[in-house]
Amino acid sequence: MTTATTTGLLDALPPQACERLTQLGREVSFPAGARIFEEGQRADRFWIIHTGSVSLDLHVPGRRAAVVETLGHGDLLGWSWLLPPYNWHLGAQAQSPVRAVEFDATIVRALCEADPVFGRAVSRRVAEIVARRLQQARTRLLDLYGPAGSSAAP
Repeated sequence: MTTATTTGLLDALPPQACERLTQLGREVSFPAGARIFEEGQRADRFWIIHTGSVSLDLHVPGRRAAVVETLGHGDLLGWSWLLPPYNWHLGAQAQSPVRAVEFDATIVRALCEADPVFGRAVSRRVAEIVARRLQQARTRLLDLYGPAGSSAAP
């Protein structure tokens, strides 16, 4: 199992679920600066990053997109594929050359439906990743906008 500080998917799944998911992936790469997906577009795949870094950004009308997080080795890129309406909540851009394993979301969702144990394992881990990222975003917002010392532990 992983520690609470990782945001990986494969390393936290039970061995059989990890093996099943791994068999569905294919190696891909993105050059630095490539847009991997756009906020609001159809979320039809997801990735596990091997090398490089990817920034997640949020559209801000009249301004440049705001980077909200940077992902790297072992991180899950994309979770919007798991929940209807299957549209990206953020955009993503390669900050450096990226190598990753890509998964077809339709196939993985079908496997999750067909195998409830596998589906529960994947859904639970993705939910843990999303919850951790939400907590990290909350802490960053407190650091930026909260009163001095508001993000520090008591």
